[in-house]
Amino acid sequence: MSTNFNLTVVSLYTLTTPNPEPIDRLDAALIELLNAEPRVGVLEASRRLRIARGTVQARLNRLRQRGVIIGYGPEVSPAALGYAVTAFITVEIRQAGGHDPVAERLAAIPEVLEVHTITGAGDMLCRVVARSNADLQRVLDSIVSAKGVVRCSTAISLATQVPYRILPLVRAATADSMAGRS
Repeated sequence: MSTNFNLTVVSLYTLTTPNPEPIDRLDAALIELLNAEPRVGVLEASRRLRIARGTVQARLNRLRQRGVIIGYGPEVSPAALGYAVTAFITVEIRQAGGHDPVAERLAAIPEVLEVHTITGAGDMLCRVVARSNADLQRVLDSIVSAKGVVRCSTAISLATQVPYRILPLVRAATADSMAGRS
C-alpha cells in the first residue's frame, strides 16, 4: 500500500518577520479565546468579547495575514496514537549539502515531529516519537540513513514538565506593546 504525503519544508528565511507589529489587548483576548475554544465561531467570539462580528473577522484576518495565527488544527496526543516515547535528537550533517535537503529527507519520516536548525554542538534538533524504545531505534536508524546525516545524539524525554504553550508569550507581548504606548 502506497501513501502519498504532501510535505512542506519551511526555510528559516520564511519564518522571520522583518517588522513585527505589536498586538493589543483585543488581539490577545481573541487569541486566548481561540486557544481555549478553537471551534468557537466568529459570531460567538463577538458575543463573548462584546465587540462587533465584523471587528472579530477583521482582527482574525489581520492576525492571519501578519502570521501571528498560523493554524486552527486540533492538538493531537502522540501517546494516544500509540507513540509513548518522545525523544530529542541532535543531528550532525555534512555541511556541503546544506540544511534544507536534509530537512526534506527528515520530513519524510512520519515520527519526526519537528526539525530545527540550531547552533552549538549539532546542526539540527529533531523532536521525534516512537512506540517504544525498540521502535525508537528504528526511527534513529531512519534518521541516520538519511543522505547528508553524519551522526545523531539522542535524549529521551522522561516527562513533560512544561508543555508547549503560547499564551504567556501573548500576554507578555501585549504588556510590552501597552508599556510602549504609555
